[in-house]
Parts: sequence; structure tokens; C-alpha cells
Amino acid sequence: MESSTSRTSLNCISLADPDIQRSVALLKQACLDSGFFYVLDHGISQEFMDEVFAESKKFFELPNSEKMKLLRNEKNRGYTPVLDEILDPENQVNGDYKEGYYIGVEVPADDPQSNKPFYGPNQWPSEEVLPKWREVMEQYHREALRVAKSVARIIALALNLDADFFDRPEMLGDSIATLRLLHYEGQVSNPSKGVYGAGAHSDYGLITLLATDDICKDRNAQPQVWEYVAPVKGGFIVNLGDMLERWSNSIFRSTLHRVVLDGQERYSIAFFVEPSHDCVVECLPTCKSETNPPKFPPITCSAYLSQRYKDTHADLSTYSDGKA
Repeated sequence: MESSTSRTSLNCISLADPDIQRSVALLKQACLDSGFFYVLDHGISQEFMDEVFAESKKFFELPNSEKMKLLRNEKNRGYTPVLDEILDPENQVNGDYKEGYYIGVEVPADDPQSNKPFYGPNQWPSEEVLPKWREVMEQYHREALRVAKSVARIIALALNLDADFFDRPEMLGDSIATLRLLHYEGQVSNPSKGVYGAGAHSDYGLITLLATDDICKDRNAQPQVWEYVAPVKGGFIVNLGDMLERWSNSIFRSTLHRVVLDGQERYSIAFFVEPSHDCVVECLPTCKSETNPPKFPPITCSAYLSQRYKDTHADLSTYSDGKA
């Protein structure tokens, strides 16, 4: 049984603020409280954001037969149909009522790095169908990763680490950064019957830059209390992922969030930031002590992500017609 959704406000972190300690304090408070905060003054213009949304809409308006030609592959690049993903199997009767498109770090097929599970070439719509699409999405991927690295530096300071801790090659210097375009059709969610735009979940990686959805600050509360986070024009909502919770020994917690639809069509853009494949995610030295030993065993980023994707996405063999 759930209580009704309420509204909440979040701390605002300006990347243009010269007072880094103020940013660190605001971020730390947000990470201890809800795991969500706004990021403003990030350097991505509203005009370009509008263009990204416009190009995203053009793709989702294509006939289903065209979209299925770009069905996601084993590296999770490409199109995900409605109901492909189920994020909260205990409470959902079907999958998520959303369709999406994954775009990762572009690595040529002949590059040795492409043998790793989350590296490789992206799938792109043909230039004849969507002429500017690849150019726009690759530019957004670069810009969003720049913003994410700036946020990660503030997170490092909030955890009493060197500011460049997450910049190292094994961290975000060689990251698994994934852009995901999302489209929610005019469905009406019914939580009491297990129908959601996106089921309750926490994200997998370090941080996510995303559009708005409901959040639940205390995942163990019964009943769970969901709070609505309003979008801020020109800003991102940033939330912490499960890997940061593991790194910080649960000092900073990833937060449950979901999408509940009211019948209005909706487009959103999420940018997921994880470390490199071989990065070992284990308790940070500043987050453990004799009285607070590590709560999670070490695990590589690749192993953790592979299992989470397997748990939440349909088996590709179920698409018998595939890219017909």
C-alpha cells in the first residue's frame, strides 16, 4: 500500500559558482538526504537541448518497422521496444510502458576495446532517414560526459577525496557512459495494478543526468512515500547510482525512482555514467573504519553492469523477427 505522492525541493548546484566549498556542502547534504539534486549553469545551451529533444522525437515517430531494424544488440546499443524492460518485477504486471534508444561510447569494431561487453560501435539510423541525428547525439554525449565529470569532482571532495579521484583512467577517464533517449506514450499508470511508465528502481552506476520522475527517499519505508520532483528549465536532475553507494559504504545512497504517467505523451533524456569495465568498485578508504567496516564485496564494473542489464531486459531471443 502506498501513500499519495507529495512534492519535494532539491538543492541546486551551480557549476559556475566560484565557491567550491559551498557546492560541496550543498551536494553532500543532498547526497545524505535524498540522493538527488539539481545541476545548473552546466554550459549546455537550451537551444541545443531543444535540438536533442527534437531529434529524439523524430526517431520515435518513425514506423515501428524502421525502429526494429535498430533493435538493441548484445552490447545494449540501439532501440528498446515498449515492455522490453521490467525494472520492478515484484510489482509490475508487464514491463515498462516506454520505448528507448541506447547510445554508448563509440568504439570501432576493429578496436581491441570493442571486445569488452559495453564498448563497440553504436547503431545509427541512416542519414537518408535522419540526416543530423548521429551528429547531434554524439555532440550531446560529449557535452553530458563533460558535465558528469564536473559533478564527479564535487562528489569526490564531498567524500574527502582528491578532486580528480574519479578522473583517473580506470574511473571516468575510460568510462562506460550511456545516453538513453526515452519516449512514454499516452499511457495512464496504475500503481495499484502494477502498471508504470518505468517501475521503481535505482540506477546502476556513479551518477545519472536525467529528466524528472517520482522518487522515494527511503526504500525500506512501509508504506513507501513517493515525492514528485519538478523539472528546472535549463538544469539537470542528478541522482546517485548503486556503484556510488558501494564506493561510499552506504554513506551516500542510491535512491528509488519511477515514472508514473498521467496520459500525456512524454520524452526524456537520461545520461548514465559508470567507470571503466575493469574498475574494481570497493569501499573507499575515507568511508570505512573499525566501527564501520565495508558492507559490500568488491566487484568489477563490467560484472556488475552485465548482471543488472540481464536482470532487467528481455532476452533478445524473444524477438524472433528481430530486425526484419
